[in-house]
Amino acid sequence: MIKHIVMWRLKDTALGNDKATNAQIIKQKLEALNGQIAGLLKLEVGIDFSVGEGSADLVLYSEFASRQALDDYQAHPLHKAVVPLVAEMREERRVVDYEI
Repeated sequence: MIKHIVMWRLKDTALGNDKATNAQIIKQKLEALNGQIAGLLKLEVGIDFSVGEGSADLVLYSEFASRQALDDYQAHPLHKAVVPLVAEMREERRVVDYEI
């Protein structure tokens, strides 16, 4: 099993919205991918409430059946449709992929 974790710091404003609104939009768009892409076992998005200096604003936690399933997810048109939106809203991105 592969775990794919992504954390973002969002811009204060982007696409005419504040950070909190954009966090909700990203959460909704990404969580809508559940059940839509083969090999994607679980996907959840959390919005940070601690608002600390070292915290991220948003985290994606997802599980995949295999490395190939993760590659397929990243190339899938439904995922690729969300990527430009998130790119416009984010200031910083960190990712960790690991196998258990």
